[in-house]
Formats: sequence, structure tokens, C-alpha cells
Amino acid sequence: MSDPGPGLPRPGRSMRERTSALLTGALGSAILMIVLVAAMWAIEIVDYVENGRLDRYGILAHEPDGLPGILFAPFLHAGFGHLMANSVPLLILGFVAAIRGIGRFLAASLVIILVSGLGVWFTSPPDTLTIGASGLVFGYFGYVVARGLFDRRALDIVLGVVVAVLYYSILWGALPTQPGVSWQGHLFGLIGGVIAAWLLRRRTT
Repeated sequence: MSDPGPGLPRPGRSMRERTSALLTGALGSAILMIVLVAAMWAIEIVDYVENGRLDRYGILAHEPDGLPGILFAPFLHAGFGHLMANSVPLLILGFVAAIRGIGRFLAASLVIILVSGLGVWFTSPPDTLTIGASGLVFGYFGYVVARGLFDRRALDIVLGVVVAVLYYSILWGALPTQPGVSWQGHLFGLIGGVIAAWLLRRRTT
């Protein structure tokens, strides 16, 4: 069996060691998500002062010049209301996604950003500019739920079920039902999360 990774219970560990490792992972994931969301707010403040000039670095569909925006778009928002709507679910779902290890979380985030961003670039109407962290939100949802299915660890299964029950309603956002909202980003973010969970799954020998 492969190494369980940082913050995971290992055979032979005492209950105290397992609890300590889990708490350490939880603290690290909480700090990481607070810093990440705080950085998004700082960027949005700068964008507000600059009269929205940073928004042009989002994903511009079908345009080669818009491809770099795949990496920048999750950190940009169309105003504080947009950012506020993403902040709470991003904090919660990101925390749960990161609790099993920061390295794996960062790898999953990169997969989600790339899959979501490329999906938006290819499928959005031409010249559409897309920004926002909702692709990450949907991606972390898909990642946490699928991680429980692929890894089959008791805690991951429980976390996946809890997240699915609490946030299943966001799946409507992956359908083209709301004008002005990038359902493409939501759908491909969700797909990216499932792909990340499969790529980063625990492998057995």
C-alpha cells in the first residue's frame, strides 16, 4: 500500500498520534484558506481602486491572449458582492479539501483551475470574459465527494457525504439556467475536482 500522506492515520499509530496529526492538518488547512481568501479580498480592493482594470486578466474565450487568464481568473471578481458570495463556500470546501495534506490540495487546485479554465475558454461564447473563484468552489465540492469514493477511507467517506448533503444544491449552478453566470466554469470546475480526486487517489499494490 502506498504511503498514506501527511496528516493521515498510519497503521500502528496511537489514537493520540492520529488525533494530533488530524488536528495539525486541520490547522494548516484553515490557515491556508484564510490566507487565500484574504489575498482575494486584497486583490479586489486593488481592482476597486484601479476601477476594475485587473478584470481584463480573466479568461477571454477563444482568444489565444486569453489563455493566461486561466491562472488569474480564480483570483479576480466582478465586485465585492461577487467575491462575498464565493468567500464562505470557498473557505468551507477548501478547508475540507485541504485537511488531508497541503501538497495534495495544491495539486488538486491546479488540476481544477486548468480543467475549469480550459473548459471555459473552449465552450464560452466568443469574446466572453470570465472571472471568479466559483470554478474552484465547484471543483472542491467535486474533489471532496469523489475523494471519498476513490480513497474509501472512513473519514473521507463521511466528509464526502456531509459535503454532498450540505451543498448538493450548488449543482444547479452547473446548468445553463442563470443568465450572466458562467455555468461552464461551474461544470468544468466540478469535472476538474473529480479528475483531481482520481489522479490523486490512494493507490494500492
